[in-house]
Amino acid sequence: MAQVRSGLRAYRLISAMWIRSLMAYRLSFVMSALGNFAVTAFDFAAILLMFSQVDRLGGYALAEVAFLYGASCTAFGLADLALGSMDRLGRRVRDGTLDTLLVRPAPVLAQVAADRFGLHRLGRLTQGALVLTYALVVLDIDWTPLKVLMVPLMLVSGAGIFAAVFMAGAAFQFVAQDAAEVQNAFTYGGTTLLQYPPTVFAKDLVRGVTFVLPLAFVNWLPALYVLGRPYPLDLPVWTAFAPPPVAVACLALAGLAWRAGLRSYRSTGS
Repeated sequence: MAQVRSGLRAYRLISAMWIRSLMAYRLSFVMSALGNFAVTAFDFAAILLMFSQVDRLGGYALAEVAFLYGASCTAFGLADLALGSMDRLGRRVRDGTLDTLLVRPAPVLAQVAADRFGLHRLGRLTQGALVLTYALVVLDIDWTPLKVLMVPLMLVSGAGIFAAVFMAGAAFQFVAQDAAEVQNAFTYGGTTLLQYPPTVFAKDLVRGVTFVLPLAFVNWLPALYVLGRPYPLDLPVWTAFAPPPVAVACLALAGLAWRAGLRSYRSTGS
């Protein structure tokens, strides 16, 4: 627990330093955040264009797809805001600047995660939250206490699963060095995949993101419970409540992978 507190304190101090740096140029920050908002909004604009030609996509109406989209983007936005800087680790491994983090009296994971903390990523998070709010207002859902609880639980658990993917991707870069694009394929690519209903994808792909890389627990399974939709692959009802333990397990495995990667680091020799 002492190490966790130390890591959180280091993360808070380093991120606060980068936020102060960003706020020194407020107009630049506002423009970056608005640009991030606009770029991510193009994904939902593409969905709107699809629905201008069809009434349903994979059997799902626009509001239902918006619910999936908003849940995926909001969960990913939380993880991206907290750990999005970890894709720079490969560059540090390649040029040897990771050594400077190793000699500091703070956990390396906290330093890497907070490095160049990008507050402008709030644009992505805000855009996803707005679409999610729109979907919750428009959808005609028979709300129960469990369904109400499922929405914040889905977002927090989904952010945890994406955070684990960020950590595992960073651990992989200790071996592959500059493999940021491979990591992005599972992080940014994963959130794009989850924006659409599972019925538009082949069953083998759905199996892969359920049993191998459990991205389906980010929004598909809990969201389908809220919408009253049948689960993909005929999974039992209780799997909708599995995201929290799945997130904890993913974070634990990602933590082990991170420790193994860090121990294998041997610098550049320069």
